[in-house]
Amino acid sequence: MTDLKQFQKKINYSFKDLELLETVFIHRSFVNEAKNNGLGHNERLEFLGDAVLELIVTEFLYKNFDNPEGDLTNFRSALVRGDMLSQVAYDLGMLEFMKLSRGERKNTPKSQNLILANAFEALIGAIYLDGRYQAAKKIIKEFLLPRFDEILNQNLFKDSRSEFQEWAQEFEAETPEYRVLEEMGPDHNKMFKVGVYLEGKLFGEGEGSSKQKACQGAATDALSKIKGHK
Repeated sequence: MTDLKQFQKKINYSFKDLELLETVFIHRSFVNEAKNNGLGHNERLEFLGDAVLELIVTEFLYKNFDNPEGDLTNFRSALVRGDMLSQVAYDLGMLEFMKLSRGERKNTPKSQNLILANAFEALIGAIYLDGRYQAAKKIIKEFLLPRFDEILNQNLFKDSRSEFQEWAQEFEAETPEYRVLEEMGPDHNKMFKVGVYLEGKLFGEGEGSSKQKACQGAATDALSKIKGHK
């Protein structure tokens, strides 16, 4: 395994169980390529980390903002969405430690961003198991929550599905249709790929650990393409 002392120093946390940290960086594709049944991958840690992350972010928003529930939900979605988590993971240098199959390493940046977002969730899950709630909260407070100012300043908390629907009805006189294009992974940790369509034309695609997250991603993708062609 790669020497992870440098990474632990960067996040200012030392693992008691180093195997947990090693597992954070093992992608399913690497295990499948290695054909080593004794080697674990990070999906179970990701599953746990997703829940821990959402709870800690929810607690932060509840304690610091008096906004209505709808606003708080949008704030949370903006903080825990895939592109935000992947950027945090990239800034922490997590990509250089990832163990991926040869095919996955050649994949698109969009695919790598999803891998990084999932790895950050796995990291939170691993820290929660190793150091419990306060340790996980410290990492999130240091590396993710400071980005909330950017979310507020740039209005990144706006709900992408609502925004795209408003655009579609105003300029196309149509209501977007969301279709599940693919389901990936085991039942306990499924990933969904969703497309958003107007009059049968694909406008955007998104992936996520739930259909709702994938739909948000598809709407965000559609909006970015629309704005890019203005």
